[in-house]
Amino acid sequence: MQKSVRKLRLLPLLAGIYYMVAGGPQGLEDILGMAGYGRAILILVLLPFVWSLPTSLMIGELASSIPLEGGFYAWVRRALGPFWGFQEAWLSLAASIFDMAIYPTLFVEYISRIVPALGQGHWPLLLKLAVIACATLWNLRGAYAVGEGSVKMMFLGLSPFVALIIFALWHAARHQAPAFGGKPATYTLSGAILVAMWNYMGWDNASTIAGEVEQPQRNYPRAMLTAAFMTMATYTIPICVLWVAGLDPAGFTTGSWVDAGRFFGGPILAAAIAVAVSMDSLGNFTSLTMSYTRLPLAMAQDGLLPKPFARLNRHRVPWVAILFCATLWALALGLTFERLISVDLVLWGSSLLLEFAALVILRLREPHMIRPFKVPGGLVGAITLGLGPAVLIAFALWAARDEQAYGISAALFSVLIAAIGPLLYWVLARKRRNPDAPVVTSFTK
Repeated sequence: MQKSVRKLRLLPLLAGIYYMVAGGPQGLEDILGMAGYGRAILILVLLPFVWSLPTSLMIGELASSIPLEGGFYAWVRRALGPFWGFQEAWLSLAASIFDMAIYPTLFVEYISRIVPALGQGHWPLLLKLAVIACATLWNLRGAYAVGEGSVKMMFLGLSPFVALIIFALWHAARHQAPAFGGKPATYTLSGAILVAMWNYMGWDNASTIAGEVEQPQRNYPRAMLTAAFMTMATYTIPICVLWVAGLDPAGFTTGSWVDAGRFFGGPILAAAIAVAVSMDSLGNFTSLTMSYTRLPLAMAQDGLLPKPFARLNRHRVPWVAILFCATLWALALGLTFERLISVDLVLWGSSLLLEFAALVILRLREPHMIRPFKVPGGLVGAITLGLGPAVLIAFALWAARDEQAYGISAALFSVLIAAIGPLLYWVLARKRRNPDAPVVTSFTK
């Protein structure tokens, strides 16, 4: 008798989405350092309405209409065919190599703020490998375990920032009038926008576990919209408070939340923030591992990857895919991918455009498909929804022209990586028995 699998409810799904996108205000430091308080707040308030909200609405419709394991891969495959479905998965997995290197780096950056010795010698590499190992073991217990753990980590991780807000407001009150922090040393507005886009990306990642979500037609739209506004609040409120409290943004960079905690609340608050951000980075990595590893599972079930990638353990977890991805991410730790946000944005953004295309094409081809949640405005509304993200992705590609990646333009580097996708499809698709087979998943039987 097959063991029943406990599925993610609304709150664990919300926590999982939150960690796939944000996890807390860490990662915003460079926005302050590049743009200053006023511009940073303006970017963080306005960007969600042309970047996050349209994406959340699109995902709300597609995830509730096609709640299959593999998520966005299944949507694009259904709308555009197996070739584009494969490109969707390839772009996302390629972007993950750049994205997943960032979180172990943040873990080390913050934990070494309170124990400097951990930032020297072999300790950084060992700690990064430990993050990957913990995330792997956690994921092998199933999506339910990851989601429930994410709920606890979300509350614990945000607690020190709540304390920081209280201490900073008390500091501002003692000065009788708002101090208002100064200006950054130099303005780099395009860089600040790119960092903000990176901090607001990843909304579609939760769709890949649709087969493991309880009542996905009902819970996905609610979780997406709640997470969008929750993320904006946890980004903007701490920065607004620091601005009023008068903390100087000049030199604000990765790890500076610890300095802010020390300034307003002393060494105990600084240590609490360092530990919280380190744990949040682990939460980010764990939730994203849950998401990305369902792509090889769905592709193996479609015959586009070797069958072992579809093997499940007793928790109905694709353990081969998890171990393979974890090994790949571990091998990439020595590379300086944390500086190549634009490459990550261009690759992930290209996959996002395919999802918006799938939304429009499915409206045309399958107008009678059951849509528990539907983007308002009919076909025009569906088309208009993708315009803002498309402009921002084009901006990211334009901005990447001056950034260097291994001796060439980061924009060209991104294009070359994307171009590998069609070649891989040609090699792997030759072995397929039935290229038009429908997407199937053990979780939906």
